Amino acid sequence: MLDTDSTSAIGSTASSMRDRLLQSIPGPQQVLKAITGTLGVSSVSSPQHLTEETVFRQCPGAEVSCQTSYHGQDLCCFNYPGGQMLQTQFWDADPAIGPQDSWTIHGLWPDHCNGGFDQYCDSKRRYSNISLILIDSGRGDLVDYMSDFWKDFRGDDPNLWEHEWNKHGTCVSTLETHCYSDYYPQQEVVDYFDKTVDIFRTLPTYETLAKAGIIPSYTQTYNLADIVDTLSKAHGAEVTVRCRHQALNEVWYYFNVAGPLQTGKFVPSDPDGQTSNCPRTGIHYIPKTPRNGHEPTKTSRGPAEPTSPGTPFSGKGNLMISTLGQKRGCIISRGAWFTSGTCATFTTKKASDDTFTLQSSKGACGFSHNDVFTCGGFISSPTEFSVEDGMLSFHGNTSFFADKAPKGATKSKVFATPEDHPLELEITWREA
Repeated sequence: MLDTDSTSAIGSTASSMRDRLLQSIPGPQQVLKAITGTLGVSSVSSPQHLTEETVFRQCPGAEVSCQTSYHGQDLCCFNYPGGQMLQTQFWDADPAIGPQDSWTIHGLWPDHCNGGFDQYCDSKRRYSNISLILIDSGRGDLVDYMSDFWKDFRGDDPNLWEHEWNKHGTCVSTLETHCYSDYYPQQEVVDYFDKTVDIFRTLPTYETLAKAGIIPSYTQTYNLADIVDTLSKAHGAEVTVRCRHQALNEVWYYFNVAGPLQTGKFVPSDPDGQTSNCPRTGIHYIPKTPRNGHEPTKTSRGPAEPTSPGTPFSGKGNLMISTLGQKRGCIISRGAWFTSGTCATFTTKKASDDTFTLQSSKGACGFSHNDVFTCGGFISSPTEFSVEDGMLSFHGNTSFFADKAPKGATKSKVFATPEDHPLELEITWREA
């Protein structure tokens, strides 16, 4: 008869053997690769040996993106034009998203070195089955982690993952499929999510703030300088902190990369022109736990996909401008931002199930060749907009930008992208 310790040992050994056997079973991508004759038998029988080093080309003497000017380098080894990588994190308190003692992942964004960015760079690699891609590649562990720490505030995590890959992942030059010497389908998708999670693990925002005495509270408020200084010291470079309705909502960490995203070294770097929209003092850090048995007041949100253009953006109304959570004027008939005088009346026209166009008394509205919001008869192709969380959205972004706020009789132009335009705006609808 076996004693208890012997039985436990045998059970442990059997469990270990079973785990190793399951790990040796190739996923559908590896099987497909083997069938087409481009993946060796040894790789199929042992997919765990199909590492980055064996499938990705070698990049000796890799240069650091943004710290080195582009002069014809191999874009499989040098991230360009998106050489400034932003690892972005959310703190969502209502609904409470993710663990109570952790921030959650927003994404990994390849910005240009000057603060601009590309988006939706490859329509042929836009996927809607991220979970299946990861699981089929043997990365069920990654899906499990993302389900805890890469959260969508509406509860549709896969939708957020798809959005981040399609909008940002497809714009990473070193993730192009031809950069792999032994490519199997969607390998670059796996690498994008694996690296994003890997970087997130090195940036424990909640823990860093807590060590400095900055913890979620319904009564305590904090200074922007203290928050930024604490996170910047831990990161090794300046960070950008974002707020919503004067409550801490997001943090952006910046990196340059020496080599490809998959295997390169992430070097902390300063912001590429992005600035905080938080007030200098009185910043709230709302807990993810209820207060007195009630859910906290809504202060945060995640990126949402376009919704139907019904109310509030329907019929006729005014385009109202807000900065730092405060309404500051509106848009007039030719598309400029004005804080004195009468707001223009805009009419919406449905363009698709999810989008609409805008028109003022001067004509159709859209972003001109120099990125300025303009209305007039010369706009031949009106810009299509959507609604996200009650705000005007363009290409999935609810933020618009200006050089400065208008004053008196002066007007300000409204831009679609933040490049050289430091003031962030939000546009809402007021029914006329």
